[in-house]
Amino acid sequence: MMLSLNHLPEAMLDVRSLKVAYGPVEALRGIDLRVRKGQIVTLLGANGAGKSSALNALVGLVRKKAGSVLFKGQDVASLPPERIVRMGMTLVPEGRRIFPSLSVDEHLLLGGAAHLSRGSIRGIREEMLELFPILRERLHQRAGSLSGGEQQMLAIARSMMSSPELLLMDEPSLGLAPQVVDMIFDLIVGLRDRGLTILLVEQNVSLSLEVADYGYVMANGSIVLSGTADKLRHSTEIQGAYLGA
Repeated sequence: MMLSLNHLPEAMLDVRSLKVAYGPVEALRGIDLRVRKGQIVTLLGANGAGKSSALNALVGLVRKKAGSVLFKGQDVASLPPERIVRMGMTLVPEGRRIFPSLSVDEHLLLGGAAHLSRGSIRGIREEMLELFPILRERLHQRAGSLSGGEQQMLAIARSMMSSPELLLMDEPSLGLAPQVVDMIFDLIVGLRDRGLTILLVEQNVSLSLEVADYGYVMANGSIVLSGTADKLRHSTEIQGAYLGA
């Protein structure tokens, strides 16, 4: 029996005909995607497919050529990144982008800059230190001295300091040891279980489809396939192109 549309979670993010170009090169060719509240949605594809361009466009880091980005029903396509962050959408960037000379605590305070009240920042900082106990131990260490896994946890905690409702994650497992990757994915599931909505770009297709509710596959700046994670996991196209079958 088909599930009634009335029983589906509401769309937190609705992207329609989104185009991005870098000079004459069209990175996104009119993509459509939807992220429903409380879901993990994964965006899959080979390097250069346009996945990072999509995430950067959603948070206002690159200019859109055309299309709309509806976040909680409001078109944010023309808004600057700081406005989008304050509305509740933020990005954990590829490569973590930490500042090596700044301490863990300074990174958390930077992440909380969207909050006007010092009390709010302190409260959320304490939540992050409970969620990431290793960061409490490293609080006054320079971020450049952390391990790769610790830096990734710091990057996630820094983004979480803005109290997002929708967290965009770009290659969170990049460069990490397998046991650390498993820990990061357990953390992603835990964040979803806490009520966070997540749009995930990740090269580890198998793990992505294991934790996601829904997925989109990109190639050459376009969405070429979409469906539930279970459907994509059993797709011959996905298995042949990404899972080595």
